[in-house]
Amino acid sequence: MPEDLMRYDLLAQEALRGVVRGALRKVMQGGLPGDHHFYIALDTRYPGVRLSDRLSQRYPKEMTIVLQHQFWNLAVHETEFEVELSFDNIPEKLVIPFNAIKGFLDPAVQFGLQFETVPVETAPNAAETAPNAIEAAPNGAPKAAEPLPKIVSLDSFRKK
Repeated sequence: MPEDLMRYDLLAQEALRGVVRGALRKVMQGGLPGDHHFYIALDTRYPGVRLSDRLSQRYPKEMTIVLQHQFWNLAVHETEFEVELSFDNIPEKLVIPFNAIKGFLDPAVQFGLQFETVPVETAPNAAETAPNAIEAAPNGAPKAAEPLPKIVSLDSFRKK
């Protein structure tokens, strides 16, 4: 098989991350419609992720944030988004590059995306690893994340 010099795998990841960016922009402009809400799993070690020292110690590898009832000041930029959440009743501002996202789920419509991991050296600003996510609800109560019901994986787009 010829070598993929176009790196379609990286192009597809970029396009799918654009879906997450677009969904967050809609929420930024008009709030969460209906029953929609998001679980966003991320690599907390990824370059550009900004968390308080307290959260970095609590979630040294990964976490899943929930955007549902209690989040504030959502700002969506081209390469990252910012949001404020409450963890144990302490407000925290998070800055998350889109390439740090490992999973996205909107359980209201059973829509999910799971991103392949690509070393940072291979693709600047791409996620490094994909171990199990930890869910951190806005109230800060962590629990094991449940499997995502409908996930679009990049492997489904590849020829086998």
